[in-house]
Amino acid sequence: MNSPYNLKFRHELKYYVNYAQYLTIRQRLRNLISQDANASEQGEYHIRSLYFDDIDNKALHEKLGGVRDREKYRIRIYNKSDKTIHLEKKIKFNDYISKVKASLTREECDRLIAGDYSVLEGSTHPLKKEVRDEMKYHLLKPVVIVDYVREAYVCQQGNVRITFDKNLRTGLNSVDLFSEELPTVRAYDDEYFLLEVKYDEYFPEYIRQAIQMEGLIRQSNSKYVICRKLLKFNTWEDQ
Repeated sequence: MNSPYNLKFRHELKYYVNYAQYLTIRQRLRNLISQDANASEQGEYHIRSLYFDDIDNKALHEKLGGVRDREKYRIRIYNKSDKTIHLEKKIKFNDYISKVKASLTREECDRLIAGDYSVLEGSTHPLKKEVRDEMKYHLLKPVVIVDYVREAYVCQQGNVRITFDKNLRTGLNSVDLFSEELPTVRAYDDEYFLLEVKYDEYFPEYIRQAIQMEGLIRQSNSKYVICRKLLKFNTWEDQ
């Protein structure tokens, strides 16, 4: 894969878990590895991402079409604050994932959401230059907000990160990333959590055993696609 970035690819496994499975796996993990240091006293933090797609809905259709090598762009904030704003590109290559990110100011973020890519003119960061060109030549634009609460566990061996994503919601047609009153709807009909496992080359066996549960099945749906489905696959022109 030709890329201007020094990419580090990782394994990513995804599972749906019900509440009982979540409680069991969480208790096992708490006895084995540490919780994310960025979490609150409750062990959680809030994530809100604004995903972008182009005039052809390339990111959506490549995922639905099963294209193995693909990428998507988003802006991500934490705990509904503008203290940390990341412009991110998530890259899927075969069975591996990588992520590139760049910090944004609040002004840069607001102007990108408004479609003003000129705010990135003059930037030397390759991701900012790439997003500027995508917006200019392929009409990349914000399409959907993905909103959820994350509980995370980490282990230095293998650089393992295990997360439970809860209360997945979407902002539907709103792209108001920083709104405290953003109207959202649930993305799941049932009480399921999304369990994600990321690691480098090595996945410790004792952690692998801790997340094993009868009936646990790997799945490939992305939170982005789940939330776009709630828009009934609106085209770019309909947004």
